[in-house]
Amino acid sequence: MSTKQGADSVDKEFLPGEEYWRDNYDWLLQSGYQLRPRYRPGWVPSWKGTNKIPLFCEDGLYPKRAALLDAVRVKDGEMVVFKRISKSVHPHEVEIGRFLTSPPLSDDPRNHCCPILEVLQDPRDPDIQIIVMPYLRSYNEPKFATVGESVEFFRQAFEGLQFMHEHHVAHRDAMSLNILMDGRPLLPDLWHFVSPWRTRDDKKVVRPGSRTAHPVKYYWADFGLSRRYDPDDRNPLEHPILGGDKSVPEFDVEPVVPCNPFPTDVYYVGNLIREDFLKVFKNLTFMEPLVTRMVDDDPSKRPTMDEVVSEFKKISSQLSRCQLRSRLLEFRDTPFSNFLKAVYHTSTRSIPHFIMRRSPLPTPKS
Repeated sequence: MSTKQGADSVDKEFLPGEEYWRDNYDWLLQSGYQLRPRYRPGWVPSWKGTNKIPLFCEDGLYPKRAALLDAVRVKDGEMVVFKRISKSVHPHEVEIGRFLTSPPLSDDPRNHCCPILEVLQDPRDPDIQIIVMPYLRSYNEPKFATVGESVEFFRQAFEGLQFMHEHHVAHRDAMSLNILMDGRPLLPDLWHFVSPWRTRDDKKVVRPGSRTAHPVKYYWADFGLSRRYDPDDRNPLEHPILGGDKSVPEFDVEPVVPCNPFPTDVYYVGNLIREDFLKVFKNLTFMEPLVTRMVDDDPSKRPTMDEVVSEFKKISSQLSRCQLRSRLLEFRDTPFSNFLKAVYHTSTRSIPHFIMRRSPLPTPKS
């Protein structure tokens, strides 16, 4: 958060949209969830009348997106995340989310859809619902350390999207902001929702463990643009809806024509890997042929997610344990930084992981 943002919170106290949480604090508490002190009725900023900078006060931290907020589930103290949605804007989000995360689909180990714990209906506004989700964090915070950790992420991301497609659901916004991870194995003391590198009280820096020692599960989230199709419709056609990734080739044509959203999903996840991995790390070249096919400008030439998963299994099966344990090498590294990182990685990760006989593919238990 910038100093300007901190100053803004002094001037306005609440950002547009934040007032909703303040105004509904009591209803949410009655529903079994407690918000942070910032949203309590009668809240007085802790920095008022002092020389404190809001930026460095826990109650001076506000979410980047006012539609998302953390809360504590009163009955067991579990942290959760609220997502406020408008049914008129996203009429299918709750329906699709519940379909994907309810039994029997929720019992399938290939299911990587973000669970919906509960849906709260705003008692004053029939258009507003609040989806209650687990307390997750960005999939790439902390950074991936080894080739094997990246390969396990690819597997789960591919498998999760394949699972959705198998049940005739296209995500339609499968980009990096919409895949999250259960960070509790890495950060058992949890983190602050707004400042994820600090503890919940914002007083200490969190120190995450490694994915190899503490395997994590990844989840596709945000079904606001998702659609479920008739199983008999082999080629559903939809007018394009721009999601977070604006680079989709079939959306950049004139005139705009309806297209099948399933090949677009394949492009999305392929482009995620291209941008977040292949353009960042130099020793993931084994993924380039598959990713190149996935991001082909011609949707008809892209593989299906079934084909992606099948080809990926062949690729990953040919990687040696030594290759999987190797450190990810960034293009931006200098020889000196490479040397320092290699020493650190060998002493703190490679040797301990080898001694403890940890798998180089950190697959979480189902």
